[in-house]
Amino acid sequence: MTDIIIWCILSIPLIIISRRNLFHLKAHGLYRLLGWECILWLIINNYKYWFENPLGSNQIISWIILIYSLILIVPGVILMKKLGRPEPVRKDDTLYSFERTTELIETGVFKYIRHPLYGSLLFLSWGICLKNPSLEMIVVTIFSTIFFYITARVEEAENVSYFGSKYEEYMKRSRMFVPYVL
Repeated sequence: MTDIIIWCILSIPLIIISRRNLFHLKAHGLYRLLGWECILWLIINNYKYWFENPLGSNQIISWIILIYSLILIVPGVILMKKLGRPEPVRKDDTLYSFERTTELIETGVFKYIRHPLYGSLLFLSWGICLKNPSLEMIVVTIFSTIFFYITARVEEAENVSYFGSKYEEYMKRSRMFVPYVL
């Protein structure tokens, strides 16, 4: 019961941050919020296991996945701000300011994967899940994966609409989340 109360309280800032996307089913923000909510549930239910049995195989695999998550997000955010040229002229109230990119980024981590930030969140979900895997945590992580996959697909449609055939060609040369694989 305590976990549910904590989850509800901590969900408030996530909902406030995502408020402009709550009723836009064609925008990627709603599905991203649902993925964030899953991650929040995973953290609340698994935080006490993060350093338990530190040399256990699931812990080692978990830390590798969590480190990979960081490897994706840090350069992804830097490149979006530096090369994506986020501009207020891109009129879309469902996007955060750093998402209003006006240039397609095809270098660095974006050369290999189209969604390093969502990929990072996917790996974060699975890394947290593996800290103390249980049926509940695996189900929540699967839902998180589904929500971030939908988020990426909806964002791709938004990007095709904005960047046109240039983005469609980029999609053929890159993977969604994992270089050379997926």
